[in-house]
Amino acid sequence: MSSPAIGILGAGQLGRMLALAGYPLGLRFRFLDPAPSASTDPLAERLCDPFEDIPALAQFAKGIDVATYEFENVPVSSVRWLAERLAVHPGAPALETAQDRLLEKTFFRDRVGAPVPPFECVESSGDLDRATAQLGYPCVLKTRRFGYDGKGQRVLRNEADARDAWKDLGGYPLILEGFVPFSREVSLLAVRNRQGRTAFYPLAENHHSDGILRLSLMPAPGHDSPSGQALQAQAEDIAREALAALDYVGVLAIEFFEQDGRLLVNEMAPRVHNSGHGTIEGTVCGQFENHLRAVMGWPLGNTAPRQFSAMVNLIGAPATGHIPSAQAFAPIGDAHAHHYGKSPRPGRKRGHVTLLAPTREELAAKVKAAETVLANLESGLAV
Repeated sequence: MSSPAIGILGAGQLGRMLALAGYPLGLRFRFLDPAPSASTDPLAERLCDPFEDIPALAQFAKGIDVATYEFENVPVSSVRWLAERLAVHPGAPALETAQDRLLEKTFFRDRVGAPVPPFECVESSGDLDRATAQLGYPCVLKTRRFGYDGKGQRVLRNEADARDAWKDLGGYPLILEGFVPFSREVSLLAVRNRQGRTAFYPLAENHHSDGILRLSLMPAPGHDSPSGQALQAQAEDIAREALAALDYVGVLAIEFFEQDGRLLVNEMAPRVHNSGHGTIEGTVCGQFENHLRAVMGWPLGNTAPRQFSAMVNLIGAPATGHIPSAQAFAPIGDAHAHHYGKSPRPGRKRGHVTLLAPTREELAAKVKAAETVLANLESGLAV
């Protein structure tokens, strides 16, 4: 009897970490991704074809038990085609909702009943004038599709900013959102299996620079306080409603703004998520294994944290695109480096390191040490 096989659309670092989590469980993998090279290439078979290629999808589907995807820009049509032939999790409704910020915000406001920033649809310059008058300045103009890591959005502080942003983005379907003076950004990783059982990881506190996630702390500072537990409960309630409304199977990440002790939904990702990479070592059962358990219909693993954890993204250095070697972090102790097998490019996510500590104070010291390693790389001193 052959081992169960999972097909994954996309073959980047998330697919790589899914395969690494799945091999100890006796799972096999096949990937589909048109890129000339991919992070998963040393690990599993990959079809190098467009996602919309029907013969390639048919070959991809042969002999696999279930399909999933590792990024949200997979064509919905491809997921629907596969879903007519085998189980695909998460399903097309979740993917379609996540791909369009207007659909996403409307879903959380109207179907989930969750607080969201005020927003308006923008399809013309007249719409933009009316929307800015409605929401006021500052506000944020975003493309409805394909924006990530800070791309495809502009903060508008006055009419001149609005005119300039319209010149840059006016050819795309847009959404204008009210500016939220939040105190911090947090995210929740939720997981639901085929039987409808759910589990939740502790909220993570996320720190960004230039639109790119740099650091995630889990559990988020203040987690054990009454206010922190109230935030966790609020996030779980929102996630539980969203999972049920979408009949969702797999890991779902929801990003929130915290403002005055309450959470506002920013966006969701229907997949394993960068802010949850620290769960590999930092929790009893990491997000990648739990996603596989969910889509296979297996019982979910324990999401409890082992210690306090910090996930530091390894971003290609501005001049060279290089990142520190794993050895560079070894002196820190309980530091777990992951390299994604990507070629050097400035600003590219090429790996991460997870730091574990029994106290927040010790964790803060380790984060500072890791940041020193990154700074040394730019100075030519890192290993």
